[in-house]
Parts: sequence; C-alpha cells; structure tokens
Amino acid sequence: MSDSSKAARNKHLALHGFTQFAAGNIDVLRTLVHEDFVEHSPGNPSGREAFIAFIAEARVARARLDLKRVIADDDHVVMHYHMATDDDPRGVAVVDIWRLVDGEIVEHWDVVQPVPEAAEVPHGMF
Repeated sequence: MSDSSKAARNKHLALHGFTQFAAGNIDVLRTLVHEDFVEHSPGNPSGREAFIAFIAEARVARARLDLKRVIADDDHVVMHYHMATDDDPRGVAVVDIWRLVDGEIVEHWDVVQPVPEAAEVPHGMF
C-alpha cells in the first residue's frame, strides 16, 4: 500500500470514528482502538478498555464537536476541532494526533487550549 493510500485509508477511518463519536456512539471506539492502545495525554489511561471507560465519563462525550480540519500523513491523522458545552459555549480548541496501524488506533497525543474572548484573537481560533 502506498503512503498516500495508507494516509487516505487512515483519514477515512478517523473521520468515520469522529463522526460516530460526535453523534454519541462511544462504542465506535471499540472498533477503532487497539487493545494495547498507548495514551500520551496526562491523566488519560492507556489500554482500550480503560481509555474507553475514561472517555465515556469525560466532558468530550457530552460536548458538541465541530471538526475544522483533518490532516493525514502515512500512519498519523491529525484532527483540529472545537469542543463546547452548554456550560462552556466558548469551549476549547483541540488537536488530536492519532497513530494508526492496520486500521486501528495504537497511539494518541493531544493539545487542548481554551478559546479566549473573540477580541483576544483577531483572526479567530479556527
């Protein structure tokens, strides 16, 4: 498989998973996350079952997720999105980096930044 077709396949898998998760289907993670999944975000557990249990109770599972861009390169997919809740309408800007192997997510990193007042970001966060 060429790098470009691998990137396209991984992008498709990540987009499908994101769309399903954003619609409230947490179980889609069982089809995407590898059993020995490694998490690099502080406070988030590694391992498929522990990670899914954690995410199911996390704010992200109840938030509105507005995907802004997706970048895929070989084994990595990067997703940039706005996560907001009724309690926090400004929300946070999130960048997730997923590493996929054979159609499964094996590693994850993220960067999360609170969205400031519009006047503080003249060109917008997204």
